[in-house]
Amino acid sequence: MILNPVGSTATVHEGPSANATTDPAAMQDRFLKLLVAQLNNQDPMNPLDNAQMTTQMAQINTVTGLQTLNLTMQTMAEQFSTMQQIQGISMIGRSVLTEGDRLAVSDKGEASGAFDLSGSAADVKVEIVTPGGVVVDTLALGALEKGRRDFDWDASKYSGNKADLRFRVTATNKEGPVPVTALMHSQVVATGSAGGALTLTLATGDTVNYANVRGVL
Repeated sequence: MILNPVGSTATVHEGPSANATTDPAAMQDRFLKLLVAQLNNQDPMNPLDNAQMTTQMAQINTVTGLQTLNLTMQTMAEQFSTMQQIQGISMIGRSVLTEGDRLAVSDKGEASGAFDLSGSAADVKVEIVTPGGVVVDTLALGALEKGRRDFDWDASKYSGNKADLRFRVTATNKEGPVPVTALMHSQVVATGSAGGALTLTLATGDTVNYANVRGVL
């Protein structure tokens, strides 16, 4: 918006403002001072048009309204970021479920994993495999309904590097294969932020977005 005083030029002196360029109240105050100055210095033979003044007032109301909305959204974003950080700190030490096929092995040699079945299956089996794809053991789980399932496996007798073990799940019914999503258990060791989103650093060394966590144990 531009105000063009008619006749002599008026100078408006304003006091210092800590946030004069973004504070809606300060913007509106400047506008009103300029408008008063314009009215005081207008040419009596060519007064300011009422429609023009109304348009200018509508413009400043729109601008200050948008500025107020921007400040409100910025405040909400900062509050949300703070809440995310607090939530992230509370996640440290907790175990979460994320997509992946790595087995979680405890100090006692107990391995665990999980998976999501997209539909009912007549036959479900879990194969424990090495990184090279060699099958170490097979768990026959039989018929299962749609949903999330957990499984455990005794890894104490496995002599290789237990941290490298993976698993794969196959499920079938009379129509054919049933889609399966492998889920792994992992402990949260640290939190962070990327692109304004909360991230979790897992004991496996992976970093995942909190939005991708499928469950908290």
